[in-house]
Amino acid sequence: MPRFLTMIRVDEKNSPEGGPSPEMGERMGALLEEITKAGVMLDTAGLTPSSDTTQVHWKGGRLSVTDGPFTEAKEVVGGYSITQCKDRAEAVEWASRFLKTHDEQWTVTAEVREIVEG
Repeated sequence: MPRFLTMIRVDEKNSPEGGPSPEMGERMGALLEEITKAGVMLDTAGLTPSSDTTQVHWKGGRLSVTDGPFTEAKEVVGGYSITQCKDRAEAVEWASRFLKTHDEQWTVTAEVREIVEG
């Protein structure tokens, strides 16, 4: 059964102050419990803000390391999940349900990509 990486992209500059509301946290927790009990969720987590990010670049045979914040970034990866679904449609359905747990003032994008096996 294929595995999928879903990256959750958020607009940090326009995210609500104080983070998720308690109601959003409850909706998200209920969905995560449901997807875990369904045997679909393999791993998930939120990520620290982009200001805590370090980027490692390889260009022209040279390596460079840059610490955040990166002010030019509009959307950043704020979290991820790895799921095991029967097909892409199921993975997209779970990602869509996750986005719907967010309050209306959030701008969030889920990028669903199949993991290439061995």
